[in-house]
Amino acid sequence: MKAITYRRYGGPEVLEYGEAREPKVGPDSVLVKVRAAAVNPVDWKARAGYLDSVLEAVFPVIPGWDVAGVVERTGPAVTEFAAGDEVIGYVREDFLSRGTFAEYAAAPLRTLARKPRNLTFTQAAGIPLAGLTAYQTLVKVLEVAEGDTVLVHAAAGGVGSMAIQLARHLGARVIGTASERNHEYLRQLGAEPITYGDGLRDRVRTLAPGGVHAVFDTVGGEALTESVPLLAPGGRLASIADQAVVALGGRYVFVRPDPNDLQDLTDIAERGALGVEVSSVFPLEKTADAHRLNEEGHTRGKIVVTVG
Repeated sequence: MKAITYRRYGGPEVLEYGEAREPKVGPDSVLVKVRAAAVNPVDWKARAGYLDSVLEAVFPVIPGWDVAGVVERTGPAVTEFAAGDEVIGYVREDFLSRGTFAEYAAAPLRTLARKPRNLTFTQAAGIPLAGLTAYQTLVKVLEVAEGDTVLVHAAAGGVGSMAIQLARHLGARVIGTASERNHEYLRQLGAEPITYGDGLRDRVRTLAPGGVHAVFDTVGGEALTESVPLLAPGGRLASIADQAVVALGGRYVFVRPDPNDLQDLTDIAERGALGVEVSSVFPLEKTADAHRLNEEGHTRGKIVVTVG
């Protein structure tokens, strides 16, 4: 099969396009014919070796954790899916080797759910990692409820844009930080936009004089520390970007595969409450260019690689 691989850690230049062995399918897994795979910051961070202390790399590594595709065949213990089913997945294992930037990907059942019928494969590929991150943070950590006011940092990005939509679905009011050029986009998603940087506290207090009930940080650093005084009494703080949040009384969140959570996202998308903004699309052989663009850090929505 055709795939993207890297044989050593490094920059985008280590990514190679060529032939790779089709993955074996275990008893509790399915083989997915990949139609699209989204690019996430963790992809290039893993490729650069930043995750080496926690994830063993079995070279050559096929990168990628997000996938949308069609079940080609199933393992002998699988009853949940059949050949021809359209699926999405956050296909993260406890090592780096068998990723989704390939014609086929082996996906454990715990990583999969049914693809939203109202989304294209390109759109649906953007849901798993970003959607699960937003969903698990908002629902399971911040426990956002109807009537809450939520501050979302970097709200125009892949996770931030999902967080706005899901928080609105939960009945919350959302204030989102973004550059001026993305303010109209945030309004379309249902958020009240503000610029980040100097004066952030005053801008948030103008909109929420009594403070916010929850802060969802996707940036870390100054954005995180500036958020603490903006919390209302009993307010909750979570970050997916900076473990210093723990010392500030909040929670650090690292997304995990969960088929039930992923199916919830599919259901929400099919009700029209969750969409995916695809900013750029690359063919599989141009994955290195997709990585370069993602590393720039100014993406609105998702960057997606299509296969076939």
